[in-house]
Amino acid sequence: MNQFITQEELKKLEDAKTWFRAAKYGMMMHWGLYALTAGEWKGVRDTEHHSEWIQYCQKIPCAEYHQLAKCFNPILFDADEYVRLAIDAGMRYMVVTAKHHDGFAMYHSKVSSFNVVDATPFHRDVIGELANACAKHGLKFGLYYSQDLDWSERNGGRKCGNTWDFPAEGYNYAECFENKIMPQVEEILTQYGDLCCIWFDMPLNIAPEQTGKLYRLVKHLQPACLVNSRIGNGYGDYTSTHDNEIPDDNKGELLYESPATVNDTWGFKYYDNNWKNPMRIREIREYLNERGINYLLNVGPDALGRIPVPTKEILLAAHPVKR
Repeated sequence: MNQFITQEELKKLEDAKTWFRAAKYGMMMHWGLYALTAGEWKGVRDTEHHSEWIQYCQKIPCAEYHQLAKCFNPILFDADEYVRLAIDAGMRYMVVTAKHHDGFAMYHSKVSSFNVVDATPFHRDVIGELANACAKHGLKFGLYYSQDLDWSERNGGRKCGNTWDFPAEGYNYAECFENKIMPQVEEILTQYGDLCCIWFDMPLNIAPEQTGKLYRLVKHLQPACLVNSRIGNGYGDYTSTHDNEIPDDNKGELLYESPATVNDTWGFKYYDNNWKNPMRIREIREYLNERGINYLLNVGPDALGRIPVPTKEILLAAHPVKR
């Protein structure tokens, strides 16, 4: 799928792949308005689903869910602390949710006011602060972006989309794709310096020609920015496995990455204490790395901006190098 990349751009892409192959270990971060619900809505725990899916699973109307933005004020967030934790844990890169399926942007988007700067009392660009901290400390920085599902939009992806607020009549994903998805991806590619990767997810509704257009946009603006396979329709520079998948075969020269959790959820869920043993995490990392697969291990900060203490303890204890 790289026939539209120039030789110079191809060289940059190959250098990025070489880095990715050597990186082996990264931190993923799921953080957004769902941290406020913490896996519970109106006194009912959603024990069956990941916390970042609570709007969809509980069919929460946008009129109610969007009110959470007025309460989102993570005053304990410290980008330097996050980055230092990743480095101390032996990680080589960080991938953060710029926009998840709920449509809320954790950066200052000009495309939609449903973002952390304009819609919350916090009024700070989380992605900007993390990008700066990564640059300062020498950690590679990447961004997650939900290119298909957007529950805040009338025309966000229909399959697994918001069908309780928006009727099927007149649905047109192309409108959302052209007027929100493409412009927001351009924003994150042009506002936060060099990205090591863009981590797309859940390509359920997007058409091949739309995927190609999105991939070309990334390569036009940042040729060295790697794109994962969850962009969909056969595009991508490396393969993201299924969540918490541990393949048993050697991937050789192929680029692979396994995204995983330290408990059972991605976003913060206050009652999920099913933590993995640090030694088990070390074993998984070594097993994957021996087979040429990167390990992308997730953290889920709470609504105040704190990475849970058990998460930090596990990450540090799992690192085989004494600090």
